[in-house]
Amino acid sequence: MSTNSRVMLQNEAKVKNWIIGVSVAIPLAVAVLLFMPTKITALGDWVYFLPHLNAVINTAASIALILGLVFIKQKKYSYHGATMTVAFALGAIFLVSYVIYHSAAESTSFGGVGLIRSIYYFLLITHIVFAAVALFPILFAYYYGYTDQREKHRKVVKFAYPIWFYVSVTGVIVYLMISPYYTH
Repeated sequence: MSTNSRVMLQNEAKVKNWIIGVSVAIPLAVAVLLFMPTKITALGDWVYFLPHLNAVINTAASIALILGLVFIKQKKYSYHGATMTVAFALGAIFLVSYVIYHSAAESTSFGGVGLIRSIYYFLLITHIVFAAVALFPILFAYYYGYTDQREKHRKVVKFAYPIWFYVSVTGVIVYLMISPYYTH
């Protein structure tokens, strides 16, 4: 094995460890923020705008994901990469906004009754479960795509894309369902 190949493998091992660490740390941090007994009220009332912004971000990310799929089917690799980078960046912005909001605001209770309540909680629970595991395959898919490791990228994307798309779309749906119950 050449020195160059060894260095590439060592770098990839470091990246994999970083991806695993981030994929575990972020859901744990979000869980702590959601369940912390005291919210950071010093951030002020402006944070109550963030759920609305998050819905716009998730909608834009969903559109970017659809365009990314269209472009890869058309073999427009540079467009695919660009739209997936947009989706990735939007996801990062969403995550920061989500963390800020949930560190400062109490969770809103869903007020619907009957079948709509069951639908809401089904969507919410599946959204949360998939969001908690989504980062792992998304980061690997993005890394493999960015480093032009197409075979590895294709294998991971079979799992990453549907999870990412589901989380993105259900985020918007859950927002639309709960938004009438926001008090601010």
